[in-house]
Amino acid sequence: MTTDIDRLQGRWSQVAFEENGITDAPDSHGAPMAVLTLSGHSFHVGIPGQDRLVQGSFAIDASRDPKRIDWVDAIGDDAGRIIPAIYHLDGGRFRFAAADPGMPKPKDFAGGPGITIRAFVRLMPMT
Repeated sequence: MTTDIDRLQGRWSQVAFEENGITDAPDSHGAPMAVLTLSGHSFHVGIPGQDRLVQGSFAIDASRDPKRIDWVDAIGDDAGRIIPAIYHLDGGRFRFAAADPGMPKPKDFAGGPGITIRAFVRLMPMT
């Protein structure tokens, strides 16, 4: 049986971004052409051929509704802090809504103050 952690593995390209209720706001943790790579329980965001923008680890709980994902950045302003989030995975599409560290986990994908929503399409699975 394939689990969500298995289906998340690979490279993802961001196709939508919302922060604090503003669609396509300036993205302090991303950049045009940035790629999210998930490998095991680690992640990194970077532009191919350049430095990583952010990296860290994540844990999921697919048994909850909505499904939960917690990010922990290893570098940057949020290093070591849990970023509580929910996620939705549908084939080659993945999206998550993350609250600022210290805030409660989002209950839905409505967005708003302190909430960042990112949507991705699969570039390639891990082999």
